[in-house]
Amino acid sequence: MLDAAVAAIGSGLNQYPPGPGVPALLSAVAEHQSRFYGLATDPAREVLVTVGATEAIAATVLALVRPGDEVVTFEPYYDSYAATIALAGGVRRTSVLRFPDFAVDEESLRAAFSARTRVVLLNSPHNPTGKVFTREELELVASLAVEHDAWVVTDEVYEHLTFDGAEHVPLATLPGMRERTLTISSAGKTFSTTGWKVGWVSGPAEAVAAVRAVKQFLTYVGSGPFQHAVAVGLGLGDEVYAGLASSLQAKRDRLVSGLRAAGMEVSVPQGTYFVIADAAPLGASDAVTFCHELPERAGVVGVPVSVFHDDADAARTLVRFAFCKEDEVLDEACRRLAALRTG
Repeated sequence: MLDAAVAAIGSGLNQYPPGPGVPALLSAVAEHQSRFYGLATDPAREVLVTVGATEAIAATVLALVRPGDEVVTFEPYYDSYAATIALAGGVRRTSVLRFPDFAVDEESLRAAFSARTRVVLLNSPHNPTGKVFTREELELVASLAVEHDAWVVTDEVYEHLTFDGAEHVPLATLPGMRERTLTISSAGKTFSTTGWKVGWVSGPAEAVAAVRAVKQFLTYVGSGPFQHAVAVGLGLGDEVYAGLASSLQAKRDRLVSGLRAAGMEVSVPQGTYFVIADAAPLGASDAVTFCHELPERAGVVGVPVSVFHDDADAARTLVRFAFCKEDEVLDEACRRLAALRTG
């Protein structure tokens, strides 16, 4: 795939690509959805290439949400969700996923829906928790979306980074949901090419057209030569997809073991490349303060989970760590964190 990017640049494919995306990538996305999930997708009308998944999320929310409309999402949530909902004039309604299992609370989720619900914004596998939503949880989300006649927007950028046999179920594959679901993903996480910023959204043609109408006034187009390379990447064999997930699972296990040895309670993620741990045994009473001090105290960086929350108390001492690092870096980080406990 890297060679394909070099070849695309060298052959002169460096001008504006077509607005919806280069045909090869549109076809590759459609074929990917069919290959992995059995979703029939028209590449000409039901796929739009974006500048990463972040733009896809922003353009989709801006296309669907009117001022005063409510958007249901789970917290903790990826930070761009709150920003784009606010840009659209929407109202954020949340249901909290709680440490350590981050299971969906049905009563809380039902309470988040109302007559003003316009969109459900769902991220699975989930950043920052590493949770992979179960089929039963997705069926609950789907039933509430149907009941309230809401669109569902799914952020599935970690779709191929799942562990221990956890099944990623695209919500669009559930009965009756393809017609009301816009599915977002990207090449960045799957192929370790986050700097290329190549994402896409797929779904019903009229909804994709609405997203395209917004996207053209955001970035217009982007990532021209890299689109050709990602088309090659999406067609690679199953062993490529499985290999990255297997490698990351080993790194997950390494970091989880190290954090536990350092005295922290850890939620073992089923996907992504993040681990959430409770820093209270290391003396933290507030993760924001702890994470601000952590680089100086230990030369380690973490992210306080409370910054992904409306209800900061639900994650007061929780910290997100990343394991997409070399093994020796993970081992050294855990050694330094353990020293905080004994120092």
